[in-house]
Amino acid sequence: MPGKFENKKIVIAGGSTGVGFATAGLLHEAGAQIIITGRSEEKLQAAKTALPGISTVSLDSNNRQELDNFFKVTGHFDHLVVCLSGGKGAGDFASLPLDDLRTGFEGKFWPQLNTFQAAIPYINKSGSVTLITAASATMKAPGTSGLAAINGSLESMLPSIAKELKPLRVNAVSPGVIDTGWWDFLAPEEKAKTFEYYKTITPLERIGQPEDVADTIHFLMGNPNITGMIIRCDGGLAL
Repeated sequence: MPGKFENKKIVIAGGSTGVGFATAGLLHEAGAQIIITGRSEEKLQAAKTALPGISTVSLDSNNRQELDNFFKVTGHFDHLVVCLSGGKGAGDFASLPLDDLRTGFEGKFWPQLNTFQAAIPYINKSGSVTLITAASATMKAPGTSGLAAINGSLESMLPSIAKELKPLRVNAVSPGVIDTGWWDFLAPEEKAKTFEYYKTITPLERIGQPEDVADTIHFLMGNPNITGMIIRCDGGLAL
């Protein structure tokens, strides 16, 4: 008996690395037709080499014309996963450069909404959209007010959008600290120390892996009775 994702057409925005790539791998194994988008030709080519048979498209998700053209060419498809993210917005509010916060919105909030909105005419109503937010939206930790603004804004919009677009299912996954390239702005030693710190304050005492989040995305995409939900995959960090 064919699986629920066999021959389903799935677009993963920001799927060349990290959580997006892990999701692509999981769905590729399930027999789905995968299209990955991203800005780096080098990373897209590496993804294509690692997952033979997938398609890759280089585009800027802040460029609405590029997105409109991409989805017009792609045509109708079944599921959209939006893993786009930036690296700006963290820091204590008193010293946080507000231009960094603006850049953070430009790197995640606007590209996710641009991609989602441009895709709406082409997503099959029996399918789904899954956004990736972050535990910072709710954890209320010092130094995360800017990240909370970015991710919290996406999460606050999601239930209303889910009602507007019914019966299309619209959900989000909110990861905690995940061992991906997002943390590469830190020197290796500092990154290791940061991960050790987060292990001490996370109830499950571990750093998440991209595959953990991919499993959660896979579940949401395949469950026909969940919409408008934000699923936490953060090891309890936001408790």
